[in-house]
Amino acid sequence: MPAATFDSKSFIATLTDAPGVYRMLADDGAVLYVGKAKNLRKRVASYFVRTGHSPRINLMLQQVAAMETTATRSEAEALILENTLIKKLKPKYNILFRDDKSYPYIGLSGGEFPRLFYHRGAFEKKSHYFGPFPSGLAVRESIQLIQKTFLLRTCDEAVFAHRSRPCLLHQIHRCKAPCVGLLAAKDYAVDVRLATLFLKGRHAEVIENMTRQMADAAAALRFEEAAVLRDQVKALQTVLHRQYVSSTKDADVDIVVAVVERGELCVNLAMVRGGLHLGDRAYFPQAGLEAEGAEGLAAFLAQHYVDQPVPTRLILDPWPLQDLPEALHGSAPRNEMERAWAEMALNNARLAVTARRQAKSHASGRLEALRAALDLPELPHRIECFDISHTMGEGTVASIVVCVDGAMKKSDYRRFNIAGITPGDDYAAMRQALTRRYEKVVTGETATPDLVLIDGGKGQHGVARAVFAELGLDHLVSVGVAKGEARRPGLETLFLHNRAEPLQLAMDNAGFHLIQEIRDEAHRFAIVGHRARRAKPRGRSALEDVAGIGPTRRRNLLAHFGGLDGVKAATIEDLCRVSGISRALAETINKALH
Repeated sequence: MPAATFDSKSFIATLTDAPGVYRMLADDGAVLYVGKAKNLRKRVASYFVRTGHSPRINLMLQQVAAMETTATRSEAEALILENTLIKKLKPKYNILFRDDKSYPYIGLSGGEFPRLFYHRGAFEKKSHYFGPFPSGLAVRESIQLIQKTFLLRTCDEAVFAHRSRPCLLHQIHRCKAPCVGLLAAKDYAVDVRLATLFLKGRHAEVIENMTRQMADAAAALRFEEAAVLRDQVKALQTVLHRQYVSSTKDADVDIVVAVVERGELCVNLAMVRGGLHLGDRAYFPQAGLEAEGAEGLAAFLAQHYVDQPVPTRLILDPWPLQDLPEALHGSAPRNEMERAWAEMALNNARLAVTARRQAKSHASGRLEALRAALDLPELPHRIECFDISHTMGEGTVASIVVCVDGAMKKSDYRRFNIAGITPGDDYAAMRQALTRRYEKVVTGETATPDLVLIDGGKGQHGVARAVFAELGLDHLVSVGVAKGEARRPGLETLFLHNRAEPLQLAMDNAGFHLIQEIRDEAHRFAIVGHRARRAKPRGRSALEDVAGIGPTRRRNLLAHFGGLDGVKAATIEDLCRVSGISRALAETINKALH
């Protein structure tokens, strides 16, 4: 029953029939639920008039003390606002799906000789993008197919601009080497156009074009060229035949299904583009809420298609759904082919639930083994690990990686650029990193860990305990992980803050394996950050410090003389011959480089 303090009848009487967003609030003002409505009055009334709600909704209604609404101009606006509020407020009873990374795309750059590349993130205006794809593997497989068929370049612009001879990709017949003039721009444009048609799903048109080119080449007695085209068409037809899933049309379809297995909800999204089944991707709610399949599917659709393009067809199971936005135009499978797609997606969703459950069981076992080995009172749900990386004191970087419930949580990883210490002083670097991190724990800005791992021996661990004492965090459990003899894995020694003697666990101990995995991840993350920091000053061109030399002039100089060494060797007269370089500027450049 609804909370006694909330007069639903009086509230409903004040509502409009316009679309909008509603928020259900608890006694303390906390947002319990955010929802959208095509008609605010009818949607809100449905909670308090109808019966037969799910246990989750019934429990929520018992806690409602107040409601707020925001009217919008359209249902589409309501959908966007709902999605924004859910992600910002994280209401207790909303089904929120993870959105931790964007989908990958295939990109074609602009310019005379466009580059084929893998892309994830914001789009650039000068490039064209094709996708999205459900996984990086699907993108890489497609790029390999396009490379093999159309021989487009994949090298970076800097490499392309300064090649003097063809690279290995040309030798293995994956690129036509436009970088060294082995292919005219107009001929390369033909390959780009065919690749673009292929990426748009117009496969039949691509094969017809290539078949026509093969016939023309054979008629002109260019048999070697015709043979190459024949092999490319054959390879393309073979791959397309293998990837078609009973589809005879160049269809763009998303198949979105939801299953509930042993109380766990999984939504699985499969993508078909141009008739090719590109694979699928499973999603689980962030909070362990019990929900019905239809309810979870509706929540996923509302969140997912705010940021992603809606395909021509949207196949859904279960169906029908309540409150499905009109813009989505979803339906149940209509024919045998679509039913096969849906059944495959459902089966993959069940497999994902099984795999997730097994992973949780494995992680739980490792956490229990670690708890027993370290004699902890409870399972260490949140583990943080620190490592320091530098080269002879240069570019010192500290890393922190986080493991939550036995799985690495990359969104909580952090790096600290260490400064103001004696180069090579690992103790000072560790002190600075720990202080910067755990000052935020003291102020409540970050979560408190159950266990802190320090990659280092007794000395580094001693620094950690001193920092914790200074910050009033003596209660934190910490372990120093010292490398074994000859740095051999499995021989590590553990230093515990509440144990006088060091501890060495058996090599087959599951808890020890978890420590090794977390420590190795911290080491990897620190090295990546250190290399990036160290490379910045080394990768800086001396031309960047010359007044009057911007990106365009710097690029012209490097291209004209084949690199910085060529610019240094050039005379003032040589420099003046470069577009945009006056004699005064040439003298400035010559002086700056010598």
